Amino acid sequence: MSRFHSLKIADVRRETDDAVSIAFDVPEDTRDAFSFIPGQYLTLKADVDGAPVQRTYSICSALDEGELRVAIKRVDGGVFSNYANDNLSAGMTMDVMAPQGRFTAQPSYQAKNHYVAFTAGSGVTPIFSIVKTILTREPDSTFTMFYGNRDRASVIFREQLEDLKDLFLERFTLVHVLSREGQDVDLLHGRLDAERIEKFAGAGLFDPASVANVFLCGPGDMIDKSRETLEKLGVPSDRIRFELFTPAEGSPPPAPKSKQAQEAAEQGVAVEAVLDGASRPFIMGAEDDNVVDAAHRHGIELPFSCKGGMCCTCRCKIREGEVEMAANYSLEPWELEAGFVLACQSRPLTEKVVLDFDEV
Repeated sequence: MSRFHSLKIADVRRETDDAVSIAFDVPEDTRDAFSFIPGQYLTLKADVDGAPVQRTYSICSALDEGELRVAIKRVDGGVFSNYANDNLSAGMTMDVMAPQGRFTAQPSYQAKNHYVAFTAGSGVTPIFSIVKTILTREPDSTFTMFYGNRDRASVIFREQLEDLKDLFLERFTLVHVLSREGQDVDLLHGRLDAERIEKFAGAGLFDPASVANVFLCGPGDMIDKSRETLEKLGVPSDRIRFELFTPAEGSPPPAPKSKQAQEAAEQGVAVEAVLDGASRPFIMGAEDDNVVDAAHRHGIELPFSCKGGMCCTCRCKIREGEVEMAANYSLEPWELEAGFVLACQSRPLTEKVVLDFDEV
């Protein structure tokens, strides 16, 4: 069974000059497949200039809003984001994969927690879903959100966030940090970075010791430095949830293919991918950089999206053989120990490899 479903676009809404949100019409017979947890993302696929392109975009709707909506911000040179901003309209259809992702919050009506989020630019998309759902489903919880942008015109969901603040006046605190527009308070003018987070804590805008969870979503350098600062301020590491858009500046580049992997590929590796309960065998050769590319060359579609080691869409478990990964920005240490790998980064080291994509 294909992991993609053809969904009709129900609505396209212009959020800012360079961002749109897209709502999908989900037929009754696929409602279960598209039930989601706040913070998850969808993988979208479309033909752009005659070539298939896949990208992941976070769900911005809350559980109780009755719609499935993602936001797409235009990126300079971004093939899919520019296509979406310029061409998509209501009534068109698009291939959409069922929701995935582990940057999530599962609210409990009985909870009485305080949550904090630090986000920048389009990183607000999954945070918006999480905030709305928690405020609705945890009536005794509070949420403080720090949101960095260039200026007010670039704030995605600006009006909806202000409405949310008015609706939950005692429970939702929204702090805008603008880098290219002055504000009355100097602390709120500049980049939302680790130094500013430390100042926010010092000013009493949030209490690191009392937060139930801190959610981080944005560029990799922001995530890494913010995590370090929050841990230094006393936030336990298991309370910090994060999702990367891009690797942090200064991160090591993808590792080149090792001699052992090159020799295995030159001899031809028998790869078996287990997907949706079916076994899909193919041969990986020297011309293939990774398992996903090798499968595609044989007409086999394995799940993937970013192909950069960040989104975890291609996560699978090794059942036989060994692989090396060129990069990994998303798998946790326990997953590596349990034998999980990213297929888009995997290069076999043995003459046979069995990868199970159904293992969760």
